[in-house]
Amino acid sequence: MTYIPKPRIDLPTDRVNDIGLRQRDYEGVLSTLCAGCGHDSITAAIVQAFWELSIEPHTVVKLSGIGCSSKTPAYFISGAHGFNSVHGRMPSVATGAMAANRDLTCIAVSGDGDSLSIGFGQFGHVVRRNLNMLYLIENNGVYGLTKGQFSASADPGSRAKRGQVNQMQAIDPVATTIALGGSFAARGFSGDRDQLVPLIKAGVRHRGCAVIDVVSPCVTFNDHEGSTKSYAYTRKMSHKVVEADLVPPAEEITVEYDDGSTVPVTLHDGSTVLLRKTDPNYDPSNRSAAIHYLEKHRAKGEVVTGLMYLDETLPEMHDVFGTGSTPLSDEAWDQLNPGSEALADLQAQLR
Repeated sequence: MTYIPKPRIDLPTDRVNDIGLRQRDYEGVLSTLCAGCGHDSITAAIVQAFWELSIEPHTVVKLSGIGCSSKTPAYFISGAHGFNSVHGRMPSVATGAMAANRDLTCIAVSGDGDSLSIGFGQFGHVVRRNLNMLYLIENNGVYGLTKGQFSASADPGSRAKRGQVNQMQAIDPVATTIALGGSFAARGFSGDRDQLVPLIKAGVRHRGCAVIDVVSPCVTFNDHEGSTKSYAYTRKMSHKVVEADLVPPAEEITVEYDDGSTVPVTLHDGSTVLLRKTDPNYDPSNRSAAIHYLEKHRAKGEVVTGLMYLDETLPEMHDVFGTGSTPLSDEAWDQLNPGSEALADLQAQLR
């Protein structure tokens, strides 16, 4: 059903971005997810963010694994390259795609089951490699495709729709990213687009692996009383700590930040992320403090949202491995296939 195209409606009031595209040019096919699913709100935020950044659709590669979340790439940027991989193995495909063409803008959409259960090992290593990609986790705390069993992100004490109580500890993808040495860790809420769109824009412009955990309630299996991933619970217990605003290189920074509550961070491409701290004592550049802060508020049952950690100094995967700047698709054939003599020389070096 994900092949159903959206009807094109031309409105004279539609605005265009810097490359002459309308927001609808960043949409995909009609969503077949449940009505009210938080994932569709995330899709809308992705569409808005990429439109505002004026990114050429054909320069984007969108990747996913298996699950309700992994259907999402069909619903945005139909003009992009795409690959729907096997369960939990999306990071390997992303690594290969970005190794082949580092000029692409990579967005990967996964879920709490796809990344924190069967794909947990792959998730950890793509964070360690600091692959230049936006890694979105649409986190609803359940396996929606198989009728709502608890996932690895389900909080202890959370109650399932049929009454079962989760007894196991939850894996927090934000704390895990920070602990693994990640360079960008954030959390958003599908019901708060004003916060989510700037986080996505900052993640796209960050040079490295930008992980954004998005609490995205499952309206069918996990939006009831007793769930800690429901709309009502997240709205009530959300604790915003650092908001992010992206200022492109060509635009003037007009925000006052003399009082220390807003900290400017310059990204690799010259953009500036303005980190607006709602807690003046919080330091988004302190790794150990970020983990402590998350744990302190988790113990209170609060859902901490915002840009929790950012380190622009960590080298990206291509810097670490010393790969060439030319995409493999643009290399000459004799460079890609230098022959048996070159292979023999390489093998001799490794002996």
